Amino acid sequence: MPTRSRDDGYFPRDRSVLRRVQEERAVGMLYGQRALLIGALQPLNYLGTVSHDLGNRLPYQRLAHTGKIFETVFFGTRAEADRVLRYTAAVHTGVRGWIPEAAGPWPAGAAYSATDPALMLWTIACMADSALALHEALVRRLSDDEREGLWSDYLRFGELFEMPRAAAPATFAGFREYWRERLGSAELFLVDHARRFAPKVSFELPLPTALQPGYALLNLLMLGTVPAAVRRRYGLGWSPAHELVFRSLAAALRNGRIALPGGVRRGGNTGLFDLIIRTEREQVRQGRGPLPIIVSSPGNAPVTPG
Repeated sequence: MPTRSRDDGYFPRDRSVLRRVQEERAVGMLYGQRALLIGALQPLNYLGTVSHDLGNRLPYQRLAHTGKIFETVFFGTRAEADRVLRYTAAVHTGVRGWIPEAAGPWPAGAAYSATDPALMLWTIACMADSALALHEALVRRLSDDEREGLWSDYLRFGELFEMPRAAAPATFAGFREYWRERLGSAELFLVDHARRFAPKVSFELPLPTALQPGYALLNLLMLGTVPAAVRRRYGLGWSPAHELVFRSLAAALRNGRIALPGGVRRGGNTGLFDLIIRTEREQVRQGRGPLPIIVSSPGNAPVTPG
């Protein structure tokens, strides 16, 4: 029986739609911030995450560290992916508790867990929708078969992080139906901490001054792909002028990307993630951080209902 000459990981370069999509730098640089912004609308997901983010962990470092873990699973060998998957599984076993105060429809004492299949699906869905939206806005529209393949790959990605496949829609059409229902669900509620914190982490990455003007344009492109209802929840302004600039910039990127070298258009973002970590640490050293991430309600540890 023939054997593969190389380990292309869980998402082989020649077959995986997820890998092709995530290797586009226009996607890989921005999907995490977009997913965070939308994902923070689920109070159990958001409060559970920030309540268990260790007080000495810098928020942008956490975002960059998560990005590196995901790219290891997307692009790494199976051995490399398995290593970060074991680490993540060990961390997730301790992420469980109760929210200390009511959050919209969720009463005080509502339980959360990183291994809750519904919350895991929400996380995967935010990632998949963000990758899809950015690729179709800034690269090209995927075919129907590619869309199906992307969702199938994201189901596999979720399984690697121990999400039961039965918890998720089996088809792309089912995923889109789930997504529309979730965005209109009363279960989504923007807590005050998320209203302040999520946009800062999404739009104010610590980067050297020389890179900030370029990243401001990327932020506009990312925000243009965010559903209007989500922008309104955060009070993020979006005028007809914003829409015109967004459409013009997106079209210019789609049409002009062919002129860019392949190594610029495609690849991982480890260098960017490491730069974010270094810059945040330098800002803290200079007394300009860190951005507080601890929930200010009664205590920052999980609260057991009484």
